Amino acid sequence: MPLILLIVALVVLRYFEVWKFAQLSWWAIGAIMVLAFLWFEFLEPMLGFDKRRAHNEDEKRRKERVKKTFDKK
Repeated sequence: MPLILLIVALVVLRYFEVWKFAQLSWWAIGAIMVLAFLWFEFLEPMLGFDKRRAHNEDEKRRKERVKKTFDKK
């Protein structure tokens, strides 16, 4: 997510020609976009980061469900 926010910020700053970002090449921003695409489509699933996040969310829901069940008594 920080990578996406960086891309959006760079595009906005370059478009409105703010400070030194006015001299930044659109190719550099495009390269960061390609890097983000490669990360989210290939590297993240290959390294298992997406499954780990889903597993952590499932574990959190399970703990909340167990807590809610046993706190009723």
